[in-house]
Amino acid sequence: MSITLHTNLGDIKIELFCEQTPKTCKNFLALCASGYYNQTIFHRNVPKFLIQGGDKEGTGKGGHSCFKERYFEDEFNENLTHSTRGIVAMANKGKPNTNSSQFYIIYSPQPQLNNQCTVFGKVIHGLDILDKMEGIPVDNKYKPLQDIRILNVHIHSNPIAMFVDVDDNNGAIKN
Repeated sequence: MSITLHTNLGDIKIELFCEQTPKTCKNFLALCASGYYNQTIFHRNVPKFLIQGGDKEGTGKGGHSCFKERYFEDEFNENLTHSTRGIVAMANKGKPNTNSSQFYIIYSPQPQLNNQCTVFGKVIHGLDILDKMEGIPVDNKYKPLQDIRILNVHIHSNPIAMFVDVDDNNGAIKN
């Protein structure tokens, strides 16, 4: 299973670990399928650490999962670690089981994040685009000085698409 983030800097293809992290991948794929991530910015860009996005507000304070609850539980796996550039994981509130829509891609190994944030994918094409992202200047709070934007997301194969129902009234995703 894979998706492509079409960004204003180029495309990043991500392999998803659906078997190891089924709930996390269901959430991410449902948000992708609904257009939730379209036109959102990466609001945090810390060179040699990570780039973070997935907040429709663009502040790093927003986001909602596709489930009835705003947050969902962690899915740690000893075989999925923050071991290499391009690992994709869920951002959280710094507390267990606070995953929603925000995610990040690491620029370098970050072992201190193991068993803190759920790893659910890895970049398989577009590491050169990740290089471009890392090179964008940031302010003193690591907000990029130029927008790094997800234009849209292409899902290469989505086995849960038939189960997603988007409420047109407020954009919420129903299960």
